[in-house]
Amino acid sequence: MKAWHFTDTHQPLQRADIPEPTPGPGEIVIDVVAAGLCHSDVGVLTDESWLDYMAPRPVVMGHEIAGVVSAVGADVTDVRVGDRVGVCPSNGHGAPGYRRDGGFTEKHVCLADDVVTMPDDLSFALAAIGTDAGMTSYHALVTRGEAKAGMKVGIIGLGGLGQIGARVAVVLGCEVHVAEVNEAVWPMAREIGAQSVVQDVLEWQGQDFDLIVDYAGYGTTTANAVKALRKQGRVVLVGMARMEIPLQTMDMIHRQAEIRGSSGGTKDDIAAVYELLASGQVSPTITMIDFEDIPAGLDDLQHHRMIGRLVAQIHNG
Repeated sequence: MKAWHFTDTHQPLQRADIPEPTPGPGEIVIDVVAAGLCHSDVGVLTDESWLDYMAPRPVVMGHEIAGVVSAVGADVTDVRVGDRVGVCPSNGHGAPGYRRDGGFTEKHVCLADDVVTMPDDLSFALAAIGTDAGMTSYHALVTRGEAKAGMKVGIIGLGGLGQIGARVAVVLGCEVHVAEVNEAVWPMAREIGAQSVVQDVLEWQGQDFDLIVDYAGYGTTTANAVKALRKQGRVVLVGMARMEIPLQTMDMIHRQAEIRGSSGGTKDDIAAVYELLASGQVSPTITMIDFEDIPAGLDDLQHHRMIGRLVAQIHNG
């Protein structure tokens, strides 16, 4: 079956033909209908620091996976052939596309415990991005950030993660404000329901935010977010554009500020996001591409030619 292999940093993905998987005890096989493309995939292709995290190469990339169960192994009782499911990439069994073969192929094998059942009204494309972009956005905002109705919330970065986080915050009943350097996506912020959009986080200084979620992570964005907090306010850091934060001690101390990191999420986060996506209350921008266009799609992500999320159609769903 067709697949896209990662072989090494600074090398293009390799088109490969690999054997179809068979499920072992506790495992299932999924016919992949949709597989999302992510900036983390770009990081693997361009940054050597990811290599220590990767499985022995070559490995099939793709960690946002949704499809139809086509086979089940021994001892599997809660998942059946024909079930429509998404795969949680952070359920503790090795992230697909990194630690084991992922979804840029026709069939994916995983533990039955790693999947979340899709609502009937949810498309496979939305289910795919819900497994990572949706899960990660929701986990940072709600699980780690503890966002609640009535809170004043800042969203830094309106990319694939930020647009979902901002909309979820609006649906929750928060007062949402967005900081985004790319003015081309400002109309999206207003469509989502944000009350204001600024280019620089510093424009929020002294505005007493309860919570700010930094989906960009440029270091200075996180540090300047602290200046915008109320006393005992919270910043949640998700983005990894820079690996250091130039924090000012006085800002941290006088505001008694709290900074939390957030990574990935849980099956419960995915299930919550699936309900929001299926209801239509959260409707992120998606561009669909074909399987053969996955390398070109990753190049578009690397060079910031895309708005929203990219999803590859593998099988017809």
